[in-house]
Amino acid sequence: MEKLIKRYRLYLNQNENLKSKASLFLGAWLQVFLVAVNTYQLAHHKLVGCFIIGFMISFVWTFNVKKVAFGTTWDRITYAFGAGVGTVTGLLASQYFYESIL
Repeated sequence: MEKLIKRYRLYLNQNENLKSKASLFLGAWLQVFLVAVNTYQLAHHKLVGCFIIGFMISFVWTFNVKKVAFGTTWDRITYAFGAGVGTVTGLLASQYFYESIL
């Protein structure tokens, strides 16, 4: 029984670690996605969109800063990977939205 409890605790610990890493990745992805969108909007003089997205960037940043500042090296790598993916997806989404939909 003790062995089973030990395995369960290990499972829970790994599950919490996965949730933590997913939260870091998604937080970075969202923040940099918004930055990429805003960069596209700035280049194309979309003033209202710039204001709205600029507000959202700052709001998301307030949640991200503490997680990364006090995180481990792997937390920072996870965050940086999310930021890289956010850059590419933000650019592609901006191009699609402004060139295909509007």
